[in-house]
Amino acid sequence: MTKLVDKFGREISYLRLSVTEHCNFRCFYCRDDELLPNCKREDILSYEDIQRIVRLFAEMGISKVRLTGGEPLLRRGISKIAKLISTIPGITDVPLSTNAQLLEKFANKLHENGVNRANISIDSLIPERFKEITRGGDVTQVIKGIDAAIAAGMHPIKINAVAMQGVNDDEIESLIDFAIEKGIDIRFIEAMPIGEAGIGMQSHHMSEDDIMDRIKQHLPGQLTPLIASKTDGPASNYKINNTNTTVGVISAVSNHFCQTCNRVRLTAKGDLILCLGQEDSISLKDAVRSNLSDKEIKTMIINAINKKPEKHVFNESIDNISNRQMVEIGG
Repeated sequence: MTKLVDKFGREISYLRLSVTEHCNFRCFYCRDDELLPNCKREDILSYEDIQRIVRLFAEMGISKVRLTGGEPLLRRGISKIAKLISTIPGITDVPLSTNAQLLEKFANKLHENGVNRANISIDSLIPERFKEITRGGDVTQVIKGIDAAIAAGMHPIKINAVAMQGVNDDEIESLIDFAIEKGIDIRFIEAMPIGEAGIGMQSHHMSEDDIMDRIKQHLPGQLTPLIASKTDGPASNYKINNTNTTVGVISAVSNHFCQTCNRVRLTAKGDLILCLGQEDSISLKDAVRSNLSDKEIKTMIINAINKKPEKHVFNESIDNISNRQMVEIGG
């Protein structure tokens, strides 16, 4: 089996698969308020496109495929997509990233069709603040979605909160306590300067050091560092002693994790994106809808992986990512 290894020696084992650009939230750090997805049905990857592309990646060593969006639960047939992916030989991990507004309805069926765990975005526990951040979301329904995922047997479940100075930084402690109470994990994320919305949030940026100081003050002497496995994400994680919860920080800006990057992203429109902070991409949708053979498409993928940059430059330049919206590229 040909493994996907870039020119810096990083083995690529993780594919983030966006299944839709649509989202039922309009979080102000994620997209401009006036942005509307310009995505027709024929523009996005079909079931057959997804199945073939993931199979080819699996044959080259990808074992983890995360379903993302937009909001993936808005994609018609999301449970079918989960089953198609989870039954491909070599795919052993099919997590879901969701805002959980619809998860109460879908949790059982998704788990039955191969979604083994979930990451859930929740930036505030205060109903009015949550509604303001998401421009209309209902935190009560999100919590019901979290409970449904727990009941369905998804494990581990992680909640993700973008930590923003002057917006929700006063909830770092209460979000940790919420995670401990539920027996789930929590990650705090630095706001990333992607798209005009993300760039505009940088005045509210909280660094990893700032976030960790608050975590340590809230949990003095209760943190044990954890060692990441090969397909883990980029968070610096800690076990909270005497609980079933871990806490971590994803520091994409102040302390980038590029040296251990193990992922690529496939957009709903079929573009293979090699790095959040760079514009290079190739169209795998065009490739699978052409007469190219599996071998030729694999060669395309390998050649693209060799162009994966050594690192992003979020903290040096934002000009090359100002015209992209996080909701369009799957986060």
